[in-house]
Amino acid sequence: MRLLPTELPGVVIVEPAVFADERGWFCESFNEPRFHAALAPLGLPAPRAFVQDNHSCSRAGVLRGLHFQRPPHAQGKLVRVVKGAVFDVAVDIRPGSPTFGRWTGLELNAENKRQLWIPEGFAHGFIALQDDTHFLYKTTDVYARDCEGGIRWDDPDIRITWPLPAGIAAPLLAPKDAAAPALADAALPARA
Repeated sequence: MRLLPTELPGVVIVEPAVFADERGWFCESFNEPRFHAALAPLGLPAPRAFVQDNHSCSRAGVLRGLHFQRPPHAQGKLVRVVKGAVFDVAVDIRPGSPTFGRWTGLELNAENKRQLWIPEGFAHGFIALQDDTHFLYKTTDVYARDCEGGIRWDDPDIRITWPLPAGIAAPLLAPKDAAAPALADAALPARA
């Protein structure tokens, strides 16, 4: 496994080792000791143990996010796509951080097998680029409705450049995502 830093300290791209031959391919999608060992040279702490796995399926143009959870159920997420493709985004929402309000994004798809590690203190979202896109999340805490928060996907202060799939005029949003507040008005986690 190889970890690649992004523009946001703490958020890293995970490239698993893939072994392919005429039969197909194999990769170890997660190995806790190796993941922790790969974070250490980057000066990043090992996350809490993963306690929940989520799986979503989206059609092209579905935008989910930007989501986060506040303590005591803040979540780190390790995300990947096993079918289809997404443009995946993390936004720094840590008050006082030098990169507060900045975002990073990349395509995750079934072919590149990349993953993104998004630690606590970041909002997360994605737009499905293909129909029948299957997205998997490993989280470091369970979902807790009373701790969930969101930020507008099109916040003018963040200025995420969301790619729209061909033939899609506007993203398809859940009502809660369409009504999410701007970053300046969001109830963010307090700085630890």
